[in-house]
Amino acid sequence: MQDAQLEALSPFELSLYLQKHVVDPKRQQVLDAGRGNPNWTAPVPREAFFLLGEFATQETQQGGLTGTMVMPAADRLARFLAFLQTRPGAGSTFLEQLLALSATDLGMPAAAWLDAACDAIIGDNYPAPARCLPVCEHPLKAYLQQNLFGQAAPAFDVFPVEGGTAGICYLFDTLINTHLLEPGARIALLLPTFAPYLEITKLPQYHFDVVAIRSTQTRAAGRTTYHYPAVELDKLRDPLVTAVFVVNPSNPTANALGAANIRQIQTIVNEARPDLMILTDDVYGTFASGFQSLFAVLPRNTVCLYSFSKYFGATGWRVGAIAMAQDNVFDRLLQRLPPAQAATVAARYAAVTSDAPLPFIDRLVADSRDIALNHAAGLSAVQQVMIALFSLYGCLVDGAAYQAEVMAICRTREKQLFATLGLPLPETRHDTAYYCELDLMAWIQARYGQAFAAFVKTRYSPRQLLVQLAADENVMLLQTRDFGSHPWAVRISLANLATRQYAQIGARLIHWMDDLQVTWANKRGQSNE
Repeated sequence: MQDAQLEALSPFELSLYLQKHVVDPKRQQVLDAGRGNPNWTAPVPREAFFLLGEFATQETQQGGLTGTMVMPAADRLARFLAFLQTRPGAGSTFLEQLLALSATDLGMPAAAWLDAACDAIIGDNYPAPARCLPVCEHPLKAYLQQNLFGQAAPAFDVFPVEGGTAGICYLFDTLINTHLLEPGARIALLLPTFAPYLEITKLPQYHFDVVAIRSTQTRAAGRTTYHYPAVELDKLRDPLVTAVFVVNPSNPTANALGAANIRQIQTIVNEARPDLMILTDDVYGTFASGFQSLFAVLPRNTVCLYSFSKYFGATGWRVGAIAMAQDNVFDRLLQRLPPAQAATVAARYAAVTSDAPLPFIDRLVADSRDIALNHAAGLSAVQQVMIALFSLYGCLVDGAAYQAEVMAICRTREKQLFATLGLPLPETRHDTAYYCELDLMAWIQARYGQAFAAFVKTRYSPRQLLVQLAADENVMLLQTRDFGSHPWAVRISLANLATRQYAQIGARLIHWMDDLQVTWANKRGQSNE
């Protein structure tokens, strides 16, 4: 592939190209730290899921090969607890623990929850209500409140979705369909951010006017961190900025918003922008100590997107959720649309609108099935059971131990990589250690000197350098230029390789650059003779 074609690829497409055409596993093990798929899986809620499924299947075996789920069935809870006694293990212990919870904790009595969970895990009915099953709703809300929002969160609604990516698409589409955002509207992005947010804004159906709000890397006591200068966040005071999109903690820097930045955004909204729409993508929030979502301080203005994929190692499950306060600015803006736009919106949702106004979150549900199929909308009932079990596990005592273990894994890997590269660790207060962003050119300059760094810059573009690294050392990293970061920055995922391999990544980077420096020094010496 020509250099110009490589430069045009998105960072994720470049990774696929390197994997297919450049790295050679026959030479040495490939270390792909470009993708963010974690290599832990949270076995306890999964074991519980399959035990529940096994039991529910037994409950259907009353009608021969056709099978029927009788709902509700007498003494099902007693039969299930007896069944668990024949399947000892962490999963059955967890199920016994959650079925001992009160109706307040489960959202319904334990026997009713079990009936609903058995019916849902069998998947013999359409999801009803379409937005969220009762078996999932209360556990999901409790999990989000405990881990992201805090006890001060107001009443809110949830819409389970097919992972964070589906949630992103649904939100952009419904904002356009409701005229809350118009094509070409001015929006703000806090940068750097997950690259697809930048790519989506450029699509013809949106073509948004993007205001970049850029973070700054700072150093305190020898450690790096990130914050948004006040002058950058003040761009949100522009009345033409209708919405702001935030990934918090950020991808690729893996840093959560600090208290000062959160207070400034809160002040801007309260003083000058009461109708500002905020979308916060909090997928990495459970990796940060003492995390605070923007939803916690500005619930009326904020729609929150969360995915279980990273924290529970569940990218293949495709499970996430959208949360919105019941009293929110999105619904109020809908009521204030100009007459022509209001008529268009009314016509679009006429088939699913009753006498009461249709909330924005229910418009998301309808739009997810192009409205005509709203009666069959909703996330798979089976997936909603998995969300319920993930959520309940995350709220119980074992969930705290699980969080500590996951965070320790990431931080151990970060320490190994940074120690090998000879770099100080990031400041830990807001660092999730899920990713790290490495300024390759700054590292080369600090380790090898200004003259050699200038040579590398002349010989390679940042993308060519990554291709060469993959070719020479079988190491794959992700360029973060398309995340809104600086050209020589790369993202290293600390989630997807064995812990010992992060020292190997550092060693291969040094070996590769040492060899290049020797070649450069030899040529330089020959030219001076």
